[in-house]
Amino acid sequence: MSSQTHPANANVSVPLDPSELEASSLFSLQNQIALITGGGTGIGLMIAHGLAANGAKVYITGRRIDVLRSVSGPYGRMGGEIVPLQMDVTSKPSILTSVSHIESTDSKLHILINNAGQSGPLDPFIPLRTLHPSASSFGSSLFASSSPQDWGAHFEVNVASAYFVSTAFLGLLEKGAKDLGAGKTGVIVNVTSVSGIMKLAQDHFCYNTAKAGLSHLTRLLSTELALRDIPIRVNAVAPGPWRSEMSGDLPLDDAEAADALSKPIISPPAGRGGTEQEMAATVLYIVSQGGAYMNGQEIVIDGGYLAVNPSTR
Repeated sequence: MSSQTHPANANVSVPLDPSELEASSLFSLQNQIALITGGGTGIGLMIAHGLAANGAKVYITGRRIDVLRSVSGPYGRMGGEIVPLQMDVTSKPSILTSVSHIESTDSKLHILINNAGQSGPLDPFIPLRTLHPSASSFGSSLFASSSPQDWGAHFEVNVASAYFVSTAFLGLLEKGAKDLGAGKTGVIVNVTSVSGIMKLAQDHFCYNTAKAGLSHLTRLLSTELALRDIPIRVNAVAPGPWRSEMSGDLPLDDAEAADALSKPIISPPAGRGGTEQEMAATVLYIVSQGGAYMNGQEIVIDGGYLAVNPSTR
């Protein structure tokens, strides 16, 4: 065979040690500090378990300190820990108190997960295949179902909180990046939703609109930080139907249960909701060395929901 060097491959980096490609190396978070808003239940707690199981010290925040304490403590075999930290993501003084606490305790932050959110005002659900209302009756029912104040309060929790928490922790995230070494970054992950990408309201126009806003906030923060050479990556994960406190902790083991929550036109091919392993693994990829080349992106994990239902992608 020819020993000719191919120019296209000239810059390919070959690891000197195969151990660099082992999962324990690519996805280890040992000695890293993470913070997860809304981390005491549901998706936030699933992510906390995934990060702590791989060695991170994970602060979980929320307003109910008793809930946070009940799920805190050492976690996993790699020295990870889950630590309760009371914080209201809609209160700037509360956010700054948390910044000061982590600064005095750990001096840095490597990972920030903006997960806190709520379901928001519900609109009357009208099955697409069984009822064709008049424009007047449809509009009147939607108009009466919520108020501008409801929408404002919902956006405060689901969108504005991610902006203010992220900006408050930028300094500590930059310190975390420097702690990891040259060429490394801190990382922010926003938990969005397929609801912000699909073109179905699912009986909550407000929630879906807010999640679309959070998706765009992800892109805005990523670009503005990158243009200023600030070493912090910003990405998002967009789940489909998942068991959470918001969904009433309903088991989503089959298509019927998952569809009752997510109201698709066509059932997703997976035929179930997502699992804790799938959530943890996706976020672990984004925040670890394995996902270090990813910035300004949104990973959809939905069991094929958007593949068979109207979406913006």
